[in-house]
Amino acid sequence: MMIKALTLSLTATLLCGTSLFAQTSTVDDGSSYYKAAQADLTQRLSVKHNEKKAKNVIIFVGDGMGTSTTTAARILAGQMRGVDGESYVLVMDGLPYTGLVKTYAHDSQVADSAPTATALLAGVKTSNGVIGLDHRVTPSLCKGAADKSVVSLIELAEAQGRATGIVTTTRITHATPAAGYAHTPERDWEDDSELTDEAKASGCVDIARQLVEWNFGDGMEVVLGGGRRYFMPNTSVDPEYAAVKGKRKDGRDLIKAWQKRYKKGSYVWDAKGFASLDPKGKEPVLGLFEPDHMQYELDRPKDGAGEPSLADMTRFAISRVQSNPNGLVLLIEGGRIDHAHHAGQAGRALADTVAFDDAVSAALSMVDPEETLIIVTADHSHGLTISGYPARNNPILDIVKDSDGKVIPAGDGKPYTTLTYATGPGAKSDGARDDLSNVHTDDPDYHQQALIPSKSAAHAGEDVAVRAVGPFAHLVQGTIEQNLIFHIILHASQIKAKNP
Repeated sequence: MMIKALTLSLTATLLCGTSLFAQTSTVDDGSSYYKAAQADLTQRLSVKHNEKKAKNVIIFVGDGMGTSTTTAARILAGQMRGVDGESYVLVMDGLPYTGLVKTYAHDSQVADSAPTATALLAGVKTSNGVIGLDHRVTPSLCKGAADKSVVSLIELAEAQGRATGIVTTTRITHATPAAGYAHTPERDWEDDSELTDEAKASGCVDIARQLVEWNFGDGMEVVLGGGRRYFMPNTSVDPEYAAVKGKRKDGRDLIKAWQKRYKKGSYVWDAKGFASLDPKGKEPVLGLFEPDHMQYELDRPKDGAGEPSLADMTRFAISRVQSNPNGLVLLIEGGRIDHAHHAGQAGRALADTVAFDDAVSAALSMVDPEETLIIVTADHSHGLTISGYPARNNPILDIVKDSDGKVIPAGDGKPYTTLTYATGPGAKSDGARDDLSNVHTDDPDYHQQALIPSKSAAHAGEDVAVRAVGPFAHLVQGTIEQNLIFHIILHASQIKAKNP
């Protein structure tokens, strides 16, 4: 019960926006850091290992959420709440067990989301671009891939009677969510129009079709995300955007195919449809809220038809499946953190990270950590850096200033921001930098400056954090291989694996 009490206490504190060393303290005798550390130690000593069976498993993946991202998001979250950002505690920070994860792929020092999601969800490392297949497959080649499949956590759980679901802010056919149900040597084969002639001749099936034809248990109970047009024929007009049509060339309407398969299921595509769903209902739900990826958190309020937040979808998914007596397994992805980083827009990336943390908070408030293993991690990092000696409480998206508010210039005499990228659209080919003196660097559309010019900022290869609470969460410690997380989950939940 100690873990439960600890987690509930942390959650209650964090939901109030508490900062560990709040700058609003009226009296400081010089021992505040010492006393805070002693309180932290006492709290840590109270945590006991939980070796019960994990009836429920929820794995959160912040796509591209490296340690610099969580640090900067922590500061932003505190500053948004009017407290000290540097010492603020995100909900995920409060989970009692933390480790570092090596994210390299079988063929690359720096991985993309396909092999990293496969490592997390199927327990093996594979090559960049490959989903649900082992490292023996040749990327982008269908021939010979069929017998290289690895079974995912979602597939194993569904086959063994647990309720399952996938929630994401990306297209539901994107690499990370697809790793829960698809097997393909090429992550870009999201609909049939992307299949090569070789893939078609060798019998490969696109990712959207694999979702609809997925054949484990009685099917996933909840699937929520974006990507409508990957399920629609290219002759059909999107219900929300008159200028957008489907992508499929085979003439198939996979949304109707899903509805035909799950006759009592519910398909929704907007906020109104989502609000009409019964959280306690028993039938499957498919929600596709955008023709492509869902909106960034900062842009979501401007969406005409409306769409739920990641926390909204998390609450719904848990409510919908938690009555299953055999337990549940959910994958919840904050996928647009990665996309904002690719665009070199740190403001959007950090806002989506805070929204991701809100989803973690929502889950913690709804489940019992005594019987629920919650793992929070990232698939890979991004080249975001935090540097320049800005003063404490300097706005994280601002230019670097000292404690008197004076700008600290770079070697070229120009101001620079605390947050920059190694690569990305914020760099100039001639190496020159713009003068940021009169630039609103906290504008969501602003591209943080970068060192190396690139249309899309590249992933980074350093270790990412993994945090955990619940049964056998204490195994999530030290520096570990990414695919070990899958095996820890199986051990904790007693889900039986199919050995390769």
